[in-house]
Amino acid sequence: MKTSERPRTAKAPEAPAVALYQQVKDHIVRRIQDGSWRAGDRLPSENELVQQFGMSRMTVNRALRELMEQGRIVRVAGVGSFVAEDKPQSTLLQIANLASEIRQRGHDYRCDVLTVERVAAPLDIAAALDLRTGESVFHSLCLHREDGVPVQLEDRYVNPRAVPEFGAQDFTRLQPSEYLVRNVPFDQMEHVVDAVLATPEQARLLDMATTDPCLLLTRRTWSRGMPVTIVRCLHPGSRYRLGSRIRADGHPLVG
Repeated sequence: MKTSERPRTAKAPEAPAVALYQQVKDHIVRRIQDGSWRAGDRLPSENELVQQFGMSRMTVNRALRELMEQGRIVRVAGVGSFVAEDKPQSTLLQIANLASEIRQRGHDYRCDVLTVERVAAPLDIAAALDLRTGESVFHSLCLHREDGVPVQLEDRYVNPRAVPEFGAQDFTRLQPSEYLVRNVPFDQMEHVVDAVLATPEQARLLDMATTDPCLLLTRRTWSRGMPVTIVRCLHPGSRYRLGSRIRADGHPLVG
């Protein structure tokens, strides 16, 4: 007579061990997030971290190097590592409402409308909006501020065939980008980001040095195959960050 065997209980898989350098990174990030270390604070030296964690100098150096590449810390040769200033981040996968983003951070938002005019389209603008060179287009120039500090210079051209009433709007009440999103539903969008230097006039408006780097976001939108607008948004690199997070299927994560 056979004796019945007890069913074997499946062994739960063990959680993967956290890499040593990641442990150092996690420790530093936690101290920054809980407010123990604030922007500008000096971090413990490499030697101090080596002694604290009992790890090799190479391991600690990798953790600090990756934190620097991610914009979390700033490293100064011969001086040490410091917590980086927290830069606002704007998404690339949707048209963000800059005013809402700034106010959600609890900061004051202001838009200075510098120019709203109708001009002859330069060659590059005519090509971007599928118009004839010299054909009339709307042009607006706006300076966006966060707590009084310039964070974006918005240089926009609008196709009058798509938005004939653009020039008649009161943009002191509703900024151009918000007006377009509300009134001209777009079904295609193109984003291109470049690292550039500001012109002397752009640097003056953004209250920055001409030698400081900028991020230039160029956006085009279409509605039913017709180009609607091309806008160039210039951000001082030291004050702003552009980025996105997406799902594996390519859709943006929102909310």
